[in-house]
Amino acid sequence: MTQRRARIVAVTNQKGGVGKTTTALNLAAGLAELERRVLLIDIDPQGNATTGSGVELEDEQNTLCEVLMGDCALSEAVVHVEAMGFDLVPANGDLTAAEVALMDEDDRATVLRGALANAASRYHHIIIDCPPSLNVLTLNALTAADSVLIPMQCEYYALEGLTALLGTIEQIQNSVNPELEIEGLVRTMFDIRNNLSGAVSRQLSEHFGDKLYATVVPRNVRVAEAPSYGQSVIHYDRDSRGAVAYLGLAGEYLRRMGEAARAPSATAQDLAAEEQRL
Repeated sequence: MTQRRARIVAVTNQKGGVGKTTTALNLAAGLAELERRVLLIDIDPQGNATTGSGVELEDEQNTLCEVLMGDCALSEAVVHVEAMGFDLVPANGDLTAAEVALMDEDDRATVLRGALANAASRYHHIIIDCPPSLNVLTLNALTAADSVLIPMQCEYYALEGLTALLGTIEQIQNSVNPELEIEGLVRTMFDIRNNLSGAVSRQLSEHFGDKLYATVVPRNVRVAEAPSYGQSVIHYDRDSRGAVAYLGLAGEYLRRMGEAARAPSATAQDLAAEEQRL
């Protein structure tokens, strides 16, 4: 019998401040809540997914830097985040050294894919939090991934950045990873009272159709507060609108893969109705 391999999704957008790390972290937490075995990989030298998971790195702790440099196996860098139920491969500023070293390697695009080969059978889902740039680290993530999940803030400049990202994905499909798919686009920090948010949302729906997730993540102070406490918003305030949305995102993510999941889902219409009640 063939052993099931994890679905690997890269969460990426080269524009900063769109909720990329927040989405990766809370999707991992949401899937863990739905009893999936999840590995979150922090491939951003800023290490925000690591600190946002409440992980404080000790001097002897291996990170993704050591994995990419070939100094340890991926399994030797894994940290179990007990409070949120998922595993994490952490990162910090040292990852910049691995980025520089990879530039001189002939196989620089496939190092992470090789490192994940033995880990993929131990998880249901592997989520990679990418840097907010299209560099060799992002290239590794997109080469290793089965699909790409794109968090989108509904504003004009976000649309401009999306064009460049889609071009990069197409280049990778035509070269090192022909199986790479666009998993979908997720609207984040959505403000139903902002006319521009609604206009951009409609444009995304017209251009991407069912690739646009129905779940919408609202602008919510609890989402912004949670990382400073080293928690997902799901664990920080489960009843908040942000937590409900991210649990809904995890459920929709599973349903799109044909996996049964019961989870609340916050659509733009739901948010509009709530705004009218307030």
